[in-house]
Amino acid sequence: MADTGLPRPTVPHRHPAPSPGRALDRRSFLVTSGLAVGTAAAVTGVPGSALAATGSARPGTLPSDPFTLGVASGDPDPGGFVLWTRLALNPLAEDGLGGMPATSFPVEWQIAADERFRRVVRRGVAAARPESAHSVHVELAGLRPGTEYWYRFRVAGHVSPAGLTRTAPRHDTFGPALAMAFVSCSQFEHGFFTAYRRLAEEQPDLILHLGDYHYEYKKGTYNSPGGNVRDHEGPETVTLATYRQRHAQYKSDPDLQAAHAAAPWLVVWDDHEVENNWADETPEAGSDTPVTADFLARRAAAFKAYYENMPLRRSSVPKGYDMQLYRRVRWGRLAGFHMLDTRQFRDDQACGDGYKDCPAASDPARSITGAAQEKWLLDGFRRSGARWDVLGQQVFFAQRDNTDGPVKKTSMDGWDGYVASRDRITQGWLDAKVRNPVVLTGDVHAHWASDLKANYDDPASAVVGSELVCSSITSGGDGADSDPASQPFLKINPHLRFYNNQRGYVLTRIGKEELKADFKTLPTVRTAGAAASTKATFVIEDRVPGVKQTYLRPYAAPKIAAKSADDVIQETIDNETRRP
Repeated sequence: MADTGLPRPTVPHRHPAPSPGRALDRRSFLVTSGLAVGTAAAVTGVPGSALAATGSARPGTLPSDPFTLGVASGDPDPGGFVLWTRLALNPLAEDGLGGMPATSFPVEWQIAADERFRRVVRRGVAAARPESAHSVHVELAGLRPGTEYWYRFRVAGHVSPAGLTRTAPRHDTFGPALAMAFVSCSQFEHGFFTAYRRLAEEQPDLILHLGDYHYEYKKGTYNSPGGNVRDHEGPETVTLATYRQRHAQYKSDPDLQAAHAAAPWLVVWDDHEVENNWADETPEAGSDTPVTADFLARRAAAFKAYYENMPLRRSSVPKGYDMQLYRRVRWGRLAGFHMLDTRQFRDDQACGDGYKDCPAASDPARSITGAAQEKWLLDGFRRSGARWDVLGQQVFFAQRDNTDGPVKKTSMDGWDGYVASRDRITQGWLDAKVRNPVVLTGDVHAHWASDLKANYDDPASAVVGSELVCSSITSGGDGADSDPASQPFLKINPHLRFYNNQRGYVLTRIGKEELKADFKTLPTVRTAGAAASTKATFVIEDRVPGVKQTYLRPYAAPKIAAKSADDVIQETIDNETRRP
């Protein structure tokens, strides 16, 4: 790799810990602190023979804090979850190894029932190895269901920030209402990650990231309106070293670290974790890796780096350029989360991608999930006893026609490009009598809410489900507030019920009687520290498919010339599809 003269990064700011006499609540500890309070008694490691079996070096010294990438947890079940960290002295090191010595380190971990770690309930040691970029995954079992736990790590005298996580309720219980948030599309260069910090302050129980966690472009390639506010380090991500470096740059952000430390995450990728608009073994047009063999090597590197940097179970360890990412997470009897992978197994986008009137989009042989994942999902519908069946996935599910007339032009990258695949999934939940199907979506850099229909071309067709779409964390820059009633997409497609083009996230509260969704927005991401507010609230009632608006923040129209419907449609498409 060429010498880019990268400077050593600034370690994310760490606020001083509160004094022992000060009351410490859950929010202030996680969002304001960043360091575990006090010095706990020495962590007892696993027996020496077990540690030796890992091939780790004897405990050594490190010249500075190696926990510059924070901590995370994920994939909770009733008995446990995954704990994650990755050691890095210099996150932006060009070789992707974080400036760490080329040796393994024994990393001690603790789980406690309280934020001060006075009641440690589990402890042990895991090896951070150079061949895994010194990442650590600890997969726990045997803990109490439906319980909050605090966790932290220690290595070579350095103590990590503390994180808060939780186990899922027992499978035979509902448990309390679930505060679940979902996010997507965080382009580091397009803005500050304030939305992640505001999300952490909401104190959710569970966070879903629906893809585009990071972007592959080199500095100055993908520019937001008004210009980028910060830059990527390194070239376009193609090799294992560059993917590792890019993950580390994103993980160095203190706002993202706060969100990871606030709750367990369920993560799935979309396209930019590898390359824009890739499909199975097909790279995008104009790819830096246009030859299939080169693209598959790139895909394998991206998958390995993704696993190393996410709180995923060992069932997701990549095997070359294949990785098992789709999976199911049960939250008691209340909710079942079907986390989908709509990139790795899809047929290539029809008619050259983009918004097209494309007959191939309806080809019954085409699939966005692949046959095996589709069967897995339909089997899951039939076996589900959940009150709410939630599909956590990447691209727009409902039909979005952008022409008001007989010609239908839809996005070939979303489920509109795989109509038969969408129809089979929809019919699958109808045949299985799924009680409350809800689709969660990211990708399009705007908030949307939709009714899902059995036949989108028939105005009298029944509403059979609900779709909630989150805006981006930063991708596309600030965007703008608007009156949803002025959005031509909503007039052309009456089943589309809401639109907003500001940055933000969606915060839901899932109970037995209803699912409530607050669409949160920020006025700007070009400067750090903006406040978040609720633009709209929608409710999905138990056994009543479709979304019902219960609140909409008034819109103060700026004194500028009104735009034509065609201009608004093109701006909407550009916001979600504009690329280098």
